[in-house]
Amino acid sequence: MRSDIVKKGHNRAPHRSLFRATGLKDEDFDKPFIGVANSFIEIIPGHFFLDKVSDIIKDEIRKAGCVPFEFNTIGVDDGIAMGHDGMLFSLPSREIIANSIETVMNAHKLDAMIAIPNCDKIVPGMIMGALRVNVPTVFVSGGPMAKGYTKDGVPIDLATAFEAVGKFEAGEITEAELTDIECNACPSGGSCSGMFTANSMNTLMEAMGIALPGNGTILALTKEREELYRKAARRVCEIALMKEEKSVLYNIRNILNENAIRNAFAVDMAMGGSSNTVLHMLAIAKEAEVDFNLEDINSISKRVSHIAKISPSLSTIHMQDIDKAGGVSAVMHEMSKRGDDILLDNPTITGETLKERIANAKIVDTNIIHTIDNPYSAVGGLAILYGNLAEQGAVIKTAGITGDRVFTGTAVCFNSQDECITGILSGKVKAGNVVVIRYEGPRGGPGMQEMLSPTSLIMGMGLGDKVALITDGRFSGATRGASIGHVSPEAAEGGMIGLLEDGDEIHIDVDQYILQVNISDEEVAKRRANFTPIIKPLTSKWLKQYRALVTNASSGAVLEAE
Repeated sequence: MRSDIVKKGHNRAPHRSLFRATGLKDEDFDKPFIGVANSFIEIIPGHFFLDKVSDIIKDEIRKAGCVPFEFNTIGVDDGIAMGHDGMLFSLPSREIIANSIETVMNAHKLDAMIAIPNCDKIVPGMIMGALRVNVPTVFVSGGPMAKGYTKDGVPIDLATAFEAVGKFEAGEITEAELTDIECNACPSGGSCSGMFTANSMNTLMEAMGIALPGNGTILALTKEREELYRKAARRVCEIALMKEEKSVLYNIRNILNENAIRNAFAVDMAMGGSSNTVLHMLAIAKEAEVDFNLEDINSISKRVSHIAKISPSLSTIHMQDIDKAGGVSAVMHEMSKRGDDILLDNPTITGETLKERIANAKIVDTNIIHTIDNPYSAVGGLAILYGNLAEQGAVIKTAGITGDRVFTGTAVCFNSQDECITGILSGKVKAGNVVVIRYEGPRGGPGMQEMLSPTSLIMGMGLGDKVALITDGRFSGATRGASIGHVSPEAAEGGMIGLLEDGDEIHIDVDQYILQVNISDEEVAKRRANFTPIIKPLTSKWLKQYRALVTNASSGAVLEAE
């Protein structure tokens, strides 16, 4: 066992002495040591109960003949960090989480790991760390939140609450209606109930084969979810107790390979996942040393139909509805009817191939999960746009578009999210505008803030189908509308988005994958000659380090020290 390095032989007597201080007995030193990577934190609704989840998992690990060692990562709640400078720390937290997983697992030479993530950056951060360690790893998330209801019985969620602010500002709802939404949008623990970033990533872990079936859709705080935790704990011990030549087959890099990355993007397209999945899956692909690039995404999108439309994409459907309709396995089974939509021979952490895993899955309700013969769209729910405004690409969640897929409008430019929010509330944004928010990229922000507040204000004020928005920042999974993010190169590195001026004509054609500003090459050269990127002052030592090392969004905003 890998852990023999720290527990076997007379020269490890001091090490064993330290282990004994934690409660280990003689018989424990012949058992596999399992890292239980928990993301328990009391401030995040999807995580405040994970201390109890880890107790369940550790109990099951002990019963299965292994020794659990729990450790924790940090976490940031993007909803609470939204709309102020706390969001600067959200994306950088992904790197801290990955580093913490690598540090604890390798410093103590643990044999295998079970990871308990749930929300936002925590899922990809844990996956990235696990790929660096490369031991057998089972992921089991905390589970999605139930949807909420207004007092009138209308299904709502966190996106409703953000958009309600815009409606209140526009005089469309009363303060009492706003309070009703506030008090009922998030009714329980769990990752926010729509296909936002957390549930998108929890779903994609099923497609990648590193989590058990149901990981993305079984509600948190239910008996069904508890059984999933126990199954995951038993499975990680089954693998750890195998002979080394067999257990090594379940090292995470043997499961999360190139085919797994492609399957994740295919399921993402079919279910209209958050645009953040592009950022995170590119980073995961780099950690897995898989040759996958941003331009590969459109080729997947062209062949995969969008068959599950989940909130916030013009839908009252939530994760619990997908679960009742057959879950992610049913989505993948339906996709498999069209040949190469999904690669079925890939292994999973549970021992069977993906084909074997989904063989008996079926759609229970075709009103919730459509068939491939009756899709919401013949193409996937995400697209990558290119042009002189995004030479290295930009991302749009096509599943969330509320207006036309072709839009030409005049730029109204803001050099920060806060500046944009002030501009929207003061009436500066009009129908026919393309809202430009720049200097919010990985380096410029730094940390690539999510733009849920401005996009929600735009929707709430009735401009959702009348304006577009582009940014070198990113969006919450709860964003909808013609919102284009991850514009690369970003303004802080001299990208065209930094050269835009109010009144410039911007052309967007989603189906042709175009993002273009209609100005002459001579005008571009003139502006570039006089251009100096804005460098925002920083007091945070961590954000200064992050800015110095981070790449742009087209590379997954990973840190590169070389």
